[in-house]
Amino acid sequence: MTDPISGLGRAQAQINTASDKAKNNPAGEAVTAKSSAPVADELVLSDTASTALANAEFDTEKVAKIKAAIEAGSYPLDPERIAESFASLESMIGGK
Repeated sequence: MTDPISGLGRAQAQINTASDKAKNNPAGEAVTAKSSAPVADELVLSDTASTALANAEFDTEKVAKIKAAIEAGSYPLDPERIAESFASLESMIGGK
Protein backbone atom coordinates (compact mmCIF):
# COMPACT_ATOMS: atom_id res chain seq x y z
CA MET A 1 0.00 0.00 0.00
CA THR A 2 1.36 3.40 -0.95
CA ASP A 3 1.14 6.50 1.18
CA PRO A 4 -0.82 9.09 -0.83
CA ILE A 5 1.24 12.00 0.53
CA SER A 6 4.81 10.72 0.22
CA GLY A 7 4.20 8.20 -2.54
CA LEU A 8 6.23 5.68 -0.56
CA GLY A 9 5.26 2.21 0.48
CA ARG A 10 4.62 1.50 4.13
CA ALA A 11 8.04 -0.06 4.82
CA GLN A 12 9.86 2.75 3.03
CA ALA A 13 7.95 5.43 4.95
CA GLN A 14 8.94 3.92 8.27
CA ILE A 15 12.68 4.00 7.56
CA ASN A 16 14.24 7.11 9.05
CA THR A 17 17.99 6.77 9.23
CA ALA A 18 20.38 8.94 11.20
CA SER A 19 21.31 10.78 7.99
CA ASP A 20 17.63 11.58 7.38
CA LYS A 21 17.35 12.95 10.91
CA ALA A 22 20.46 15.09 10.40
CA LYS A 23 19.13 16.32 7.06
CA ASN A 24 15.83 17.32 8.67
CA ASN A 25 17.65 19.06 11.53
CA PRO A 26 19.92 21.62 9.83
CA ALA A 27 20.72 23.47 13.07
CA GLY A 28 22.51 20.37 14.35
CA GLU A 29 20.39 20.24 17.48
CA ALA A 30 20.37 17.00 19.37
CA VAL A 31 17.51 14.77 18.35
CA THR A 32 15.92 13.17 21.37
CA ALA A 33 12.76 11.19 21.86
CA LYS A 34 10.05 12.85 23.85
CA SER A 35 9.38 11.14 27.10
CA SER A 36 6.64 11.84 29.51
CA ALA A 37 6.57 11.09 33.18
CA PRO A 38 4.96 7.74 33.95
CA VAL A 39 1.37 7.96 35.01
CA ALA A 40 0.97 7.01 38.65
CA ASP A 41 -1.78 4.62 39.65
CA GLU A 42 -4.32 5.92 42.09
CA LEU A 43 -6.55 4.02 44.45
CA VAL A 44 -9.69 5.68 45.72
CA LEU A 45 -11.50 3.91 48.54
CA SER A 46 -15.18 4.32 49.19
CA ASP A 47 -16.24 5.86 52.50
CA THR A 48 -17.34 2.42 53.69
CA ALA A 49 -13.97 0.86 52.86
CA SER A 50 -12.09 3.73 54.51
CA THR A 51 -14.18 3.40 57.67
CA ALA A 52 -13.73 -0.38 57.76
CA LEU A 53 -9.99 -0.03 57.29
CA ALA A 54 -9.70 2.62 59.99
CA ASN A 55 -11.71 0.53 62.46
CA ALA A 56 -10.25 -2.87 61.59
CA GLU A 57 -10.27 -5.21 64.54
CA PHE A 58 -7.68 -7.94 64.81
CA ASP A 59 -5.66 -9.64 67.48
CA THR A 60 -2.40 -7.67 67.47
CA GLU A 61 -0.78 -10.15 69.86
CA LYS A 62 -1.55 -13.08 67.53
CA VAL A 63 -0.24 -11.14 64.53
CA ALA A 64 2.99 -10.36 66.41
CA LYS A 65 3.45 -14.05 67.31
CA ILE A 66 2.91 -15.13 63.70
CA LYS A 67 5.37 -12.50 62.43
CA ALA A 68 7.97 -13.64 64.96
CA ALA A 69 7.50 -17.29 63.99
CA ILE A 70 7.84 -16.47 60.28
CA GLU A 71 11.02 -14.46 60.92
CA ALA A 72 12.43 -17.30 63.03
CA GLY A 73 11.54 -19.86 60.36
CA SER A 74 9.40 -21.87 62.77
CA TYR A 75 5.93 -21.05 61.40
CA PRO A 76 4.31 -24.39 60.47
CA LEU A 77 3.30 -24.67 56.83
CA ASP A 78 1.18 -27.50 55.44
CA PRO A 79 1.91 -27.70 51.70
CA GLU A 80 -1.12 -29.92 51.03
CA ARG A 81 -3.49 -27.51 52.77
CA ILE A 82 -1.97 -24.56 50.88
CA ALA A 83 -2.38 -26.40 47.55
CA GLU A 84 -6.00 -27.26 48.37
CA SER A 85 -6.70 -23.63 49.21
CA PHE A 86 -5.20 -22.46 45.92
CA ALA A 87 -7.19 -25.07 44.00
CA SER A 88 -10.39 -24.03 45.77
CA LEU A 89 -9.75 -20.37 45.06
CA GLU A 90 -8.98 -21.06 41.42
CA SER A 91 -12.21 -23.03 40.99
CA MET A 92 -14.17 -20.13 42.52
CA ILE A 93 -12.74 -17.66 40.01
CA GLY A 94 -13.41 -19.93 37.07
CA GLY A 95 -10.04 -21.60 36.59
CA LYS A 96 -9.68 -25.19 35.51
